Amino acid sequence: MLIDSHVNLHAPQFDADRDTVIARARAAGVGLMVEISDRLSTFEATHGLAMAHEDIWCTVGVHPHEARHYVDLTAARLIDLSEREKVVGIGECGLDFHYDLSPRDVQEAVFRHHVVAARATGLPLVVHTREADEVMMRVLEEETADGPFRFLMHCYTSGPALAEKAAELGAWFSVSGIATFKAAEDVRDRIRAMPEDRIIVETDCPYLAPVPHRGRRNEPAFVGHVLDALAEVRGWSRKEAETRTTEAFFALFDRIPRPPEAEGPAA
Repeated sequence: MLIDSHVNLHAPQFDADRDTVIARARAAGVGLMVEISDRLSTFEATHGLAMAHEDIWCTVGVHPHEARHYVDLTAARLIDLSEREKVVGIGECGLDFHYDLSPRDVQEAVFRHHVVAARATGLPLVVHTREADEVMMRVLEEETADGPFRFLMHCYTSGPALAEKAAELGAWFSVSGIATFKAAEDVRDRIRAMPEDRIIVETDCPYLAPVPHRGRRNEPAFVGHVLDALAEVRGWSRKEAETRTTEAFFALFDRIPRPPEAEGPAA
């Protein structure tokens, strides 16, 4: 089945036609969507979308851009919110040294609280990383040494050394519309090296629309283009790519009940 593992449907870009966008995703064959939390101030909207739609689930967390507003965040707060119905992951969280919208030490501290919450709850951690490879590698190694946790390197575009270390530590990886961009051969190189049983797909809508929709607002109905790009890069058939990513998704987001149409052995 088609699954969009990372949507931001609470974003203002969807205020005018959110219901239509969701209906269009279903019409395109998207069977499940994971609505991603990027700050606690909008978590009620994120959680509300999951509660209002049988095929939408959600996470709870704080994006590194927002970390400066959450210096008092605790793992206990995240754990408390994660106990709500239909919350299936912790994040999006991590490190972003490209824009440095939050101080780097604050980003790291807030990120570590998310790791503690993921470890305590058993929920997968949705990790954002940009131009922070060395620090991210150090944090993941240190935190894994303190105790195991499952994590997803969302929309992975960082370097090969971090990808190799993350894979060694058991990471899943998600592929986005960037895989379709003509100039993104480095990203396609990373995709070729990802563990074949730990790859899933996402749109990250409303951002990063894949070719042939590049430049437009992205939406979950476009995730099939990402799946096609993944299949081409890995040398898989479309059916094999769909089967493999479905298996990997439910292995990671194991709090989501598997619908009958998603049953079946890995290809």
